[in-house]
Amino acid sequence: MLNPNKLEELAKQIRDMVPSGVRNAGDEFERRVKQLLQAKLNQLDMVSRDDFDVQAQVLLRTREKLSELEQRLSELEAKLAPTQEKTEAEDSNEDN
Repeated sequence: MLNPNKLEELAKQIRDMVPSGVRNAGDEFERRVKQLLQAKLNQLDMVSRDDFDVQAQVLLRTREKLSELEQRLSELEAKLAPTQEKTEAEDSNEDN
């Protein structure tokens, strides 16, 4: 889900902020911080970057297809418009 290297980097940054006298317990502290961060991040309603990228590509293809379909519909409507006008004119002439 998340890049473990990023979590490790964040844990190290937190450990580096701890005073040097307390840093002896840094390894245990770092391990616990990583566990806590991982647990809390896993509780969030997030998707992985890979899943996000896949869905972004699907959305892009869907938008392209929609654009193509809208263009085809406009072309078909343009072709039908003269036919409809002719039919409406003939209908109004028959009513008179």
